[in-house]
Amino acid sequence: MIRGVNRVVLTVDDQERARKFWTEKLGFSVATDAAYGDDQRWLEVASPDGQASIVLSKRMPGQRDTREEVPTELPTASFFLYADDVERTYRELADVGVTFPAPPSKQPWGWWSMFEDSEGTRIALGQRGE
Repeated sequence: MIRGVNRVVLTVDDQERARKFWTEKLGFSVATDAAYGDDQRWLEVASPDGQASIVLSKRMPGQRDTREEVPTELPTASFFLYADDVERTYRELADVGVTFPAPPSKQPWGWWSMFEDSEGTRIALGQRGE
């Protein structure tokens, strides 16, 4: 039986820049950083709650980048992150230089916001418990 989500993959252009963003700005920790195959790197960061990981996968030559195909008011990552208080998290992350296209807002499904990672990917941020 499926029990939940363990990992998601986020394609990045620069794994080292992405690692620094996710660990230094968002508080994730490196779960795995290992070479494999022909010049490949498995770089996985774990969420602060330890419930999920994001694999920061290097974009391969010729791999399609769909970020520009999504309207700017929508996320380009296919997952949401959560915080206990979106408004407070928005202020804390903005203070350390994380870019938010717009401030948090209350929607029919609850509080949400969206930020950009070091690679320009827009990631949705929801509020847990709503």
